[in-house]
Amino acid sequence: MAEKFLMPKLSPTMEEGQIARWVKNEGDAFDANETLAEVDTDKATMEMTALSGGTLLKILKAAGETALLGEAIAITGKAGEDISGLLKEISSNGGAKKEEEKATAPKSESLASPVAKDAVKHTTETTEEEAPAKAVSPSTPNETVSAPVAQSEGNGRLIVSPIAARMAADNGVDLRSITGSGPNGRIIKRDIEAAIESGVQGPKSKESKVFTPSTIVGASPFREENTSKMRQVIAGRLAESIGPIPTFYLTVEIEMDNVVAMRKQINANLDDDSKISVNDIIVKVAAMSLMKHPFVNASYQDKTIKFYEQADIGVAVAIDEGLITPVVRGANLKGFAEISAEIKDLAGKAKAKKLQPEEYTGATFSISNLGMMGIKEFTAIINPPEAAIIAVGGANATPVVRAGQVTVRSIMNVTMSCDHRVIDGATGAKFLQSFKQMLETPALMLL
Repeated sequence: MAEKFLMPKLSPTMEEGQIARWVKNEGDAFDANETLAEVDTDKATMEMTALSGGTLLKILKAAGETALLGEAIAITGKAGEDISGLLKEISSNGGAKKEEEKATAPKSESLASPVAKDAVKHTTETTEEEAPAKAVSPSTPNETVSAPVAQSEGNGRLIVSPIAARMAADNGVDLRSITGSGPNGRIIKRDIEAAIESGVQGPKSKESKVFTPSTIVGASPFREENTSKMRQVIAGRLAESIGPIPTFYLTVEIEMDNVVAMRKQINANLDDDSKISVNDIIVKVAAMSLMKHPFVNASYQDKTIKFYEQADIGVAVAIDEGLITPVVRGANLKGFAEISAEIKDLAGKAKAKKLQPEEYTGATFSISNLGMMGIKEFTAIINPPEAAIIAVGGANATPVVRAGQVTVRSIMNVTMSCDHRVIDGATGAKFLQSFKQMLETPALMLL
């Protein structure tokens, strides 16, 4: 019996999903647990699989389109089955492509696989008016490029994956000369690799070695890319944070010479794969400081305050789609080496978009470190419902006065963003005092 295939809930915070691509085409048969499509959620691209076998009779949401949880995205059933009744039902609610079937919960026709994929649909637009000049130097009027024309939509839109776009730009490949082998003519990585091997590139001037003055052309061409679910959630969460949460900031300078010396001693006894970073030590010290100051390791719950009994530290990791914070659970109970290994593993999963929901949700406190990128000082935005986050800058050689003498110390600036509904100024200052003391005198961590 034909039935509607509904958008499933693929992550705890997901409210809608964006179809990255259909793995199966209309008319294709599928077995139980076989992948039908890849869906962009708020945190990753997930495989959407079927609970039972059948045939994909009709696709209602094409690649790049968004559907609410429980909204029909396809029709499945037996090959040749009449689906006119279902199409009429859907059409009566706004059309097969725009119907809004706001079911309270998805039915059991589909199941989300936990395997994450790195597949996001991006779109490159180039109209005739916006197309760049072929070359600055004049070329022969009849000069052409002997390559197939790219598959495109009627409005001149080229469908290209982000990695393919980058590879084409880096290697001077003209996307308009490529025939995409992906879904709906999408240009993907292997198409660019094939073009590079065959020598297909953008048009070049026969007099490219002759200097000519720069030419003023029209408005710059541009491309538009669909906003990923992760970027949409980041935007929403940060807007939520900076608005209703009364935030104040505390900054402290910390001498890092003793930490650097301790790290050097520890790493001298470890192999290359096990060496720890300064950030690993910061995570451990923050976790220990949270145990001393419970109001910082808490969250505001309207009529109550939730106090956490262990320090689950969210460590911000930058990926192509935005920012994600994998969580080191019970960091106060772990040593430097274990924290280091766990962060490396989580960061690798984050960049490969393979984190599971329990690995990036539920932190009690977060750390954002931009010191390795040359940033001296910055402020970070609180990630609700956490009550605080620290922004860690780089440790730089700085002249300071000690015992009446000018000397050079490695100084690191740390700024804490605090939710004033939970943390008072004195509470935040005491936390930073403990944090500073343990970093400047690492032996205090043994107390």
